Amino acid sequence: MKNKMNPVVHFEMGYNDRERMKKFYETVFNWKMQQMGAEMGNYVVAQTAETDDKGMVKTPGTINGGFYKKSDSPKSHAPSVVIAVKDIHASMKEVEKGGGKILGAMDGSGKQTMEPQDIPGVGLWISFEDSEGNRVSMLQPKNM
Repeated sequence: MKNKMNPVVHFEMGYNDRERMKKFYETVFNWKMQQMGAEMGNYVVAQTAETDDKGMVKTPGTINGGFYKKSDSPKSHAPSVVIAVKDIHASMKEVEKGGGKILGAMDGSGKQTMEPQDIPGVGLWISFEDSEGNRVSMLQPKNM
């Protein structure tokens, strides 16, 4: 039996035109956008709420998110959420036992792998498909 719920801690959405997307969210919602480098897949971190010096939201119930370049896969076109888990490997097994499917992550060379990706300073991350075909991700934060 599980002791506590695993919270949604992040959202993700795709973009076709990175600069257009950044301008839209900065202008319309006053979000702060931080461009990551090629080593992070040109990911754009979206700060939607005030954060502390560790980048964690100050207001309970709020989350930040990020944007990635859409691929040819239709799964990359729908928004998804990231769920924090205590043990990503145990949670991967639970996903499969529950009827989901591990989709994988990218390794350091940009190749698809079925092992969680270590995001420096953040934690271990992997995406999966739930029992209904939705793309979702899990994160084992460094501080858990």
